[in-house]
Amino acid sequence: MNRIKYSLLIIVLLLAGCAPQFGEDPEETIVDDSTEEAEQETAIIPTHNLSEDTYRVLVDSSLSQARGVITNQVSNRLDIDELEEGLRRHSTSVYDPDKYFFQEGQYLTEDILYSWLERYDKEEHPLGLNPALGEGETSEEAERKNPKYLSHIVEQNYLTKTDGEMVKLSGISIAIAMKSVYRFQTEVGGPYYYQEISKNKMLSEANKIADEVLKRIREIEGLEKVPVMMMIYREAPQSSLVPGNFVAKTNIAGDESSIGDWKEVDENYVLFPSNNAEKNYSDTSATLSDFEADVASYFPNYVSVIGKGFYQGEELRDLTIDIPVSFYGKSELIGFTQYVYGLVLSGFPNHYNLEINITSGQNQEALIVREAGEEEGFVHIYN
Repeated sequence: MNRIKYSLLIIVLLLAGCAPQFGEDPEETIVDDSTEEAEQETAIIPTHNLSEDTYRVLVDSSLSQARGVITNQVSNRLDIDELEEGLRRHSTSVYDPDKYFFQEGQYLTEDILYSWLERYDKEEHPLGLNPALGEGETSEEAERKNPKYLSHIVEQNYLTKTDGEMVKLSGISIAIAMKSVYRFQTEVGGPYYYQEISKNKMLSEANKIADEVLKRIREIEGLEKVPVMMMIYREAPQSSLVPGNFVAKTNIAGDESSIGDWKEVDENYVLFPSNNAEKNYSDTSATLSDFEADVASYFPNYVSVIGKGFYQGEELRDLTIDIPVSFYGKSELIGFTQYVYGLVLSGFPNHYNLEINITSGQNQEALIVREAGEEEGFVHIYN
C-alpha cells in the first residue's frame, strides 16, 4: 500500500534561480519528503497548460499501474483513444483544469484489473465481473447466452495543491468500457463467432458492474473518501472506422458509497459517407458530397473522401476529413492544397472544428485546420 500512500502527499517547490529557465515558462518540481506515511517521490508539473480545457500533467516515474492492459482488452484502436481522451474531456466539467493536475491511474493495478475482467468463477476467479458460463449447453450456446460484457476499466487521477505547497489526490475518474459486439471462439484456432449486445442489455449489465466497482474502490486504501466521476462507454465493433461513445455518467461524492442517478450522455461519432450519415445527418452528408464532387473535378484520380464527425446532441463539434491522393510533384501538391483550402472557406460552416488531412500512400502531405468560430484556417505542407 506504500504506492497508494505516497500519491497523497507530494510537496511542490518552484524552481527559482537554481535551474536554467527557457523563455518565460519555468517548471515546478514536486518532491515528496520522506515521512513515516509516505515514500519519497519526485515529479515535474509544467507551469502552463496547453489550453484552457487541458490539464497540466504530472511528469514523474509513476506511469499507469495498469499500463498495457487496455491494448489487450479493447480491440479497436479508436476506442482506446476515445476512452482515455474522452474520459479526460468529460472530467473537465468536474475537475477544473485551472485547479487540478492530471496523473495516470495509480490504484487499479494490472493484477487488480485482470482479476476483475475475468468471468466469475467461485474457485478460480471469485472477483470476476463478467458472467459465468452456463452449464448443460454447447460451448457456442453458453457463450451467446452469457457474453463477456465488460472489456476494460480506465482510471484517471486528479490532484490539487494544498495550502502547504503540496498536492493531494482530490478526485478520480473511472470509465467502464462495455462491448457492443462479443467476439468469441469455442476452441483454440477455431472460427470466430459474433454476438451483438443491445444497448439496453449493455446498460443493465453496466449498472450492476458499476455498483460493484464503486464498492471495491471504496475498499482500496486512499480511495475511501475521494470523489469519483464514473462513466459508461459503449465500444464500437472491432472493424469500425469510428470509435464508440460514452452513454452515461454520474458523480459520487467523497462521503458516498453508492451510485445515485445516471445522466445520459448524448454524443456520437459518425462516418461519412455511410447509410447512418445520410439518414440522420443529411446536412453534413450533403456538404461532404458537394466537397467530394469538387475534389473529383480538380483531381479525378483521388481514392475517396472520408469524413469522421463528432456530435454532441444535434450539434457537430468536430469534423475530420481524409483525402488520399497520388501526387507527381510538389507544385501539384501545393496547387491542390490551395484549391482544397478555398473549398473550406467557401463551402464549410465555421461553427465546428475542421481538420483536413491530405495524404499520399502512407505519408501525410498537407494539413488544413480551422477552429470553430474562425473565418480563416491554418495550412501546412510537409517537406
